[in-house]
Amino acid sequence: MATKFAQSLTLLVIIASMFAESMANKDSSFGFNYTDWWSRFGNHNHNKTQLEPRKIIVGGSEHWHFGYNYTDWAFKNGPFYLNDTLVFKYDAPNATSFPHSVYLFPNFWSFMNCDVKRAKMLANPTQGGGEGFHFELNKWQPYYFACGERNGFHCNNGQMKFTVMPMLRTFWPWP
Repeated sequence: MATKFAQSLTLLVIIASMFAESMANKDSSFGFNYTDWWSRFGNHNHNKTQLEPRKIIVGGSEHWHFGYNYTDWAFKNGPFYLNDTLVFKYDAPNATSFPHSVYLFPNFWSFMNCDVKRAKMLANPTQGGGEGFHFELNKWQPYYFACGERNGFHCNNGQMKFTVMPMLRTFWPWP
């Protein structure tokens, strides 16, 4: 019972933080332009780029590698939306680099502890090359990603982990 409560509380915190981040704005207006709000009711042109799913390269130009803070990256690049696709790009193993992979953890606690034994491998060390490994956020649920190489060492010590809670796209009658 306590575990279900903790998971529910964690999910609530993730949803609230993602909502707060998506609404936050440096001018303390919480992302809401009060001066333009009423004028939007008359404009019914949809901006298709806001409504269509995106392909997002995990880590941006840094791609997927040891030592980069992916939790910070996810926080700064959110919100993520339902049906967006995450693209994990990383070099195939070679003599000068360690291999990487992509694992999906079943819950917050296994993610926090980098418990690779409970996680599911989504992409092996060779699948990140070329166009990268593509993962669609097709369910409204938290996703817990990490590199599972070296029995969780990259997850624990290399900051190669992050969580995403895709938001529902809203279809407003204005852009």
